[in-house]
Amino acid sequence: MTASGRTVLLAGATSAAGLATAQALIAAGARVIASGRSADRLAPLSDAGAQTVIADATSLSAMTALGERIGAVDAVVPLVGGWRGGGGLAGQNDADLDALLPAFHAVRATSRAFDAAIRASDAGRFAIVSSTVVSRPLAGGANYASVKAASEAWARAVAQGYAKAARDAATPLRAASVIFRAHGALDPATLARAVVGLWDGTAEERNDTVLTLDATAPVTG
Repeated sequence: MTASGRTVLLAGATSAAGLATAQALIAAGARVIASGRSADRLAPLSDAGAQTVIADATSLSAMTALGERIGAVDAVVPLVGGWRGGGGLAGQNDADLDALLPAFHAVRATSRAFDAAIRASDAGRFAIVSSTVVSRPLAGGANYASVKAASEAWARAVAQGYAKAARDAATPLRAASVIFRAHGALDPATLARAVVGLWDGTAEERNDTVLTLDATAPVTG
């Protein structure tokens, strides 16, 4: 299986990583739908060949409405992110945590809104972007690591849901939930390659896996 012919939603895609991923998917023959809250910031994605829509990736109601509009999808990748931290434990203030929480909200909203659609695909994929800091959190990044850890826990629960649905229906597993962990700063090109590669393995091989993204090395898991 490949990304060719797949319909992929990049939710909250107005970052450099979103643009690079959209370009790579389109080059691989996929149809890309990119969502964001700003028409101006979505313009480069439209220029790259993606279908763009104004929608809030952190809102379940907005994502549910988007799902009803676009119909069948093969993959959903929430890309809402950002970094705020530093200052040790004393520096982990509520304002920084509030600024980081939308990334977790996007993981929850997109996975719930597109759960049925991903499971209906013959090769559905849900993937999130996390960080290797979850395995060694530091005091100055406690807010950030906690949000990433929560997102990973949710993505693993999504994976269990896919597996259970397949078992209950006595059908082969066709959907996979994957965690990408960036090593250091997220490299857009490395993420783009990893997303295109979501179909390099079967759902059984991909579901509930963690793949490390390192710009200096191949994607590993």
